[in-house]
Amino acid sequence: MKFEVNRDVFSDAVSFVVKLLPQRPTLPILSGVVLEATDEGLSLSSFDYEVSSRTAIDAQIEEPGAVLVQGRLLADIANRLPDAPVTVERTDQGVAITCGRANFSLPTMPIEEFPTLPVVEGTTGVVSGEDFSEAIGQVSLAASKEDVAPVITGVNLTLSPNELGLVATDRYRVAVRNISWQSNFNEGDQALVPARTLSEVGKSFAHANEVVITLVAEGERQLIGFTAEGRTVTSLLIKGNFPAVSRLFPKETPHYAVIQGSEVVDAVRRMQLVLEREQALRFSFTEEGLNLQAHGAEQAAGSEEIGANLQGNDIVVSLKPQFLLDGVGAIHSAFVKIAFTATDNPNKPGPVLLSGQTSLDEPAENDTFRYLLQPNLLMR
Repeated sequence: MKFEVNRDVFSDAVSFVVKLLPQRPTLPILSGVVLEATDEGLSLSSFDYEVSSRTAIDAQIEEPGAVLVQGRLLADIANRLPDAPVTVERTDQGVAITCGRANFSLPTMPIEEFPTLPVVEGTTGVVSGEDFSEAIGQVSLAASKEDVAPVITGVNLTLSPNELGLVATDRYRVAVRNISWQSNFNEGDQALVPARTLSEVGKSFAHANEVVITLVAEGERQLIGFTAEGRTVTSLLIKGNFPAVSRLFPKETPHYAVIQGSEVVDAVRRMQLVLEREQALRFSFTEEGLNLQAHGAEQAAGSEEIGANLQGNDIVVSLKPQFLLDGVGAIHSAFVKIAFTATDNPNKPGPVLLSGQTSLDEPAENDTFRYLLQPNLLMR
């Protein structure tokens, strides 16, 4: 095997296929990247039985062939190569990489032991890369980071004929976004995708005109594939039933307040300075506006007042500041509507529902993102 390739194109392709490699692979070969040179060009791929990445790029192929090399080391080298064409050649000692005056030699791994990549065939849908990336960024932040309950470490995709729904929860909050798309899925089709994998897909395909999403059935294994601009990522789906969180969203929200997003973000960050990590922040909504109160350790305290347009009675809620910041940051509108829900227990306020507003009086057009946050018990 021997080929010559553009340095930047090669580095970008290697970076793509190693992004989802496991930090601690169960087998050494699963940390590898396959370089395959054919008459059609150069393909790069990685696969650890759960996630696969593959891409194809143009290259001048002198000798066809395929090798398996350590992925992260290859990426580190590719990112540091000088600005010159890259030559990669199979030798008796391994793989030789030459770029300008820089020379590297990498050992190879037994490519015959590397697993066969999944074939991406099945029911498909097509979505805008920009819309899909934005939706992933808004929703994935609410997925659980703890592996105790695997089903809530993922983002649940609802694959309807004309609409793609994304939802995630960590039990304390729920994030939902719907986007339009074209597909041949049936109503009720779902896929539970690991949030980490989906987040990388969103970053990688953010500038793609279209992303093709495919449900793949390999016997008892169910996978999902994402393809755009010559790149493909597949992921094994999480088994289990995602919680029925849609029933938590209120049908009507007559009691709400509208605030300027940047103003509340700045105020909350200032109040965080006196709070311990897990402490909540007290929000008091009145006709005069919003008052924030923070009570930290050793009598440290802070308070601030900002403008708010309240509809309904005065209300006090206690919220984790970072969770609120996450929700406000995911709303891509100048103003934020915080709607309050009632419960039978006056000492336990219901969840607050965040959504976007164009102004104090106008909801954001075509904004389908909603963020439901459970308050803490009120501070005494």
